[in-house]
Amino acid sequence: MAACTGERWRSKLPAHALFTKLRENLEFEPRGNGRKPAKNLTFCLDGDLFVWDGAESAFYTTNLRQLNSTDLVPEQYQTLLCINPPLFEVHQVLLSPTQYHVALLGQKGVSVLELPQRWGKRSEFEGGRCTVNCKTIPVAERFFTSSGSLTLRQAAWYPSETEELHLVLLTSDNSLRCYSLKEPQTPARSLSLSQPEEESAVRTRGRSYAASLGEIAVAFDFGPRLPAPKQLLGQRAREDVLAYPLYILYENGETFLSYVSLAQSGGSLGKPVGPLPMHPAAEDNYGYDACAVLCLPCVPNILVIATESGTLYHCVVLEGEEEEDPALSDRWPQGAVPVPSLYVFECVELELTLKLAASEDGEEPLESDFTCPIRLHRDPLCQTRYHCTHEAGVHSVGLTWFSKLHKFLQSDEEDKDGLQELAAEQRCIVEHILCTRPLTCSAAAPVQGFWIVSDLSLGATMICITSSSDCITQPLLSATRPPSPPLLCSRPGLEFGSSPLRGFAEDSFEQHIRNILQRGSANPLLLRSGNKDVSPPPPECLQLLSRATQVFRDEYILKQDLAREEIQRRVKLLCGQKDKQLEDMAHCREERKSLREMAERLADKYEDAKYRQEVIMNRMKQILGSFRSQLPVLSDSEKDMRKELLTINDQLRHLGNSIKQVNMKKEYQQKQMEKGVSLPKANLSLTAHQRTCVFGILKEEGEHIAEMMKQIKDIKNHFSF
Repeated sequence: MAACTGERWRSKLPAHALFTKLRENLEFEPRGNGRKPAKNLTFCLDGDLFVWDGAESAFYTTNLRQLNSTDLVPEQYQTLLCINPPLFEVHQVLLSPTQYHVALLGQKGVSVLELPQRWGKRSEFEGGRCTVNCKTIPVAERFFTSSGSLTLRQAAWYPSETEELHLVLLTSDNSLRCYSLKEPQTPARSLSLSQPEEESAVRTRGRSYAASLGEIAVAFDFGPRLPAPKQLLGQRAREDVLAYPLYILYENGETFLSYVSLAQSGGSLGKPVGPLPMHPAAEDNYGYDACAVLCLPCVPNILVIATESGTLYHCVVLEGEEEEDPALSDRWPQGAVPVPSLYVFECVELELTLKLAASEDGEEPLESDFTCPIRLHRDPLCQTRYHCTHEAGVHSVGLTWFSKLHKFLQSDEEDKDGLQELAAEQRCIVEHILCTRPLTCSAAAPVQGFWIVSDLSLGATMICITSSSDCITQPLLSATRPPSPPLLCSRPGLEFGSSPLRGFAEDSFEQHIRNILQRGSANPLLLRSGNKDVSPPPPECLQLLSRATQVFRDEYILKQDLAREEIQRRVKLLCGQKDKQLEDMAHCREERKSLREMAERLADKYEDAKYRQEVIMNRMKQILGSFRSQLPVLSDSEKDMRKELLTINDQLRHLGNSIKQVNMKKEYQQKQMEKGVSLPKANLSLTAHQRTCVFGILKEEGEHIAEMMKQIKDIKNHFSF
């Protein structure tokens, strides 16, 4: 049912009236002759899709859940207007951690839009009004206006959801500034990112010298919250201070570390230290055109560094060894935690423009020198997956090796097998989802919006908005999704009825086939800029067709042939094992039959031996009895029996005297009773009390006599009188 509803809204969204309105406003947007960068002008909140329209300086929003309904409801959308619209071109929109504010970012300014309240049946903004005015707060407006050459490189919200909202801005003057929404024109904290030995040079000769050496900060990202060294924050309190690590990336590939904590009174921005050592070391310091950094919120943290040439470095953040670079040890405060190090686990090269197949003459195609800035996006559904957007399309990267890395780091002792298994682990999965610039000669068509729908009721879906305001929805592949958590009713052991040998083979044959069929490249969805009705030139079509054919041949047909050969080899092996097992089963049946016959014979022998043993035991008892009777000395048991017989003789004599006395009393009573019958009855009247006493005495005497008779009967039965 969830799949059906996901297909419904995915098919309806591209034809929505919202995107029709965006396409109509494209002609009113300014068109420059320069290079158009990739933008991100969309986001989702509680099932509502928001898209920024630069021509109207407004947000268009519609509810995705309503598109799933079967009712014939007209396609509606709301328009959120800015009371104070931004005067700059918006390149990115950022939703705040509290989800009540949206930051509008451009190279020449920053504004914050406050989302209106919701009410009504469908929980729409201001009850469902078509047009809603929204409060807009300019941030650092005087700062950007007074500095004509100053530009914004990156901005991010301070990641705390419970503290006051702050925007952290990285500007081209190599400085970080933190602005509060209460005082948006004055920075609450500022931090210079220029290295100490070049600060004087920056002041005197400008920033061109530092920029030419790549010593300009180009990106930053926050890591998960953790206890920070007090020496880096300047705190003198004894208690541990929780702060967010801030990884600052420079254009030359160096990474610096700072700690940010705004929970304390006044807050603090720790001085950046670095560069952090990278292992293994490289001569080119892993590139000189770094453009983006992303810290994945997993344990241990994975730092992704992207370069403009399309190279991605996956670095594991771990505590460094004690013997590190002495220069870094001098910059790192004494008494602080060990210096973190970046261990480069793997290097991935993205296919920005499509790699063409070799020509029929055998000439290798020229390698593309196309470069462009790359934006990195976290995946809200999986911590070990992220996405890349750039001028040439969209890529998705999944770190499939992280689970084994985490298992290896959690082991107490050195696990050599785990280390070898980790070294042999396959590389990450890279999916080329959308290509907007197939060839280097093609016109640029950068992506204008990107978002991952995290609502599971709508289905895990990626939404892309192209330069022509077309909406593309793609469901995320299951190969890069996180594994589902085990059920509470499931047992940790083997399943009932499963073979115990399955527990020894972690990598099954099915996984082996999956590894063979794993594709290194794919044919993404192709888009081209310009008029859609005009077909591309024939040479370009031929190159794309050759490339697609080569990919299908190398990544599909050849790998399927390899998989078929492996399956045939496996089937042949299993058939041989089956024949051998059938022979073993027939042999086992014969052995079972012979064992059953042998068991029957043994049972007969056992019964015969048991009978003979009983006969021998009886004869032994008789022999021992006769032997005992011939001994001149009495045994202890015979002595005890003799004493018991003498005692019984005395008891019989005493009981005989008692019986004579009882008989004499009985005769006397009978005589008295006969005399009482012959005598005339005397008139005797008894009172009620006397009668009760007489009855009681007679009852006691009767019980006593009955008890004596019972004893006499028992004695007779005992001695067989």
